[in-house]
Amino acid sequence: MRRPDLIASDVDGTLLAPMERVTPRTVDTVARAVDDGVPVVLVTGRPPRWIPPVADATGLTGYAVCSNGSIVYDIDADRVRHVHGLLDPVLLNDVADALDTALPGSRLAAERIGATAVDPDRHNFVIESEYSNPWGDGEGFVVPRAEVVGHPAVKLLVSHTRMDSDEMALAARSVLDGVVDITFSSGSGLIELAAHGVTKATGLEHVAGELGVDAENTVSFGDMPNDLDMLRWSGHGVAVANAHPVVLDAADEVTAANHEDGVAQVLERWF
Repeated sequence: MRRPDLIASDVDGTLLAPMERVTPRTVDTVARAVDDGVPVVLVTGRPPRWIPPVADATGLTGYAVCSNGSIVYDIDADRVRHVHGLLDPVLLNDVADALDTALPGSRLAAERIGATAVDPDRHNFVIESEYSNPWGDGEGFVVPRAEVVGHPAVKLLVSHTRMDSDEMALAARSVLDGVVDITFSSGSGLIELAAHGVTKATGLEHVAGELGVDAENTVSFGDMPNDLDMLRWSGHGVAVANAHPVVLDAADEVTAANHEDGVAQVLERWF
């Protein structure tokens, strides 16, 4: 591939080294790309409120695609520029009922969004009792299930303490395939549900259109199944060596692991 016109990277497990570190090599390479006029877009399952620490560490001020493609966020302005595929309460209730059959014992959480990363007029992240977050952040506001599914959300999260994410995704798809998009960014008993057709690829495509760049001239990096559509959409999709097996199989190229600056190693070909 010639020098790309757009660089898109997943965050956790890909751009970040373990312990959520950004290495000096990665910072330097990203800065050289941006200085050369090539936008670097963070494309992540993270909500906008989890973007500023990564943006500050990498020096990025442009767009981020958040919540697996549901949100386009302007980092510098702290503004949500685009929301695609809200899950409405009727659908959320139907999905919750189906999950009770497919994944008995699971617990739910919902991501909501306003005009900025943190909306002072609402709880951005609500969870039902016993919901288990593999990141252990403790930020969820505990509410009854009726409240979790009672308002529009950009993402529904489902946790289970006795299953891994591959098992959960298979079971959920058996009852919800074609109704919502099901993926995951952690193997530790958590799946993420978005409106049908909303993926990291659709979010990135929106940003690429804003920037006047096509898929063929985009390089993207990822490690988990929620990155698959983005890697396939891009002209050159790169998996880090620590990626999930399905991502390794789908990528055009496999680079070094995230703890070995795999993203930087590829970008150093051009910058």
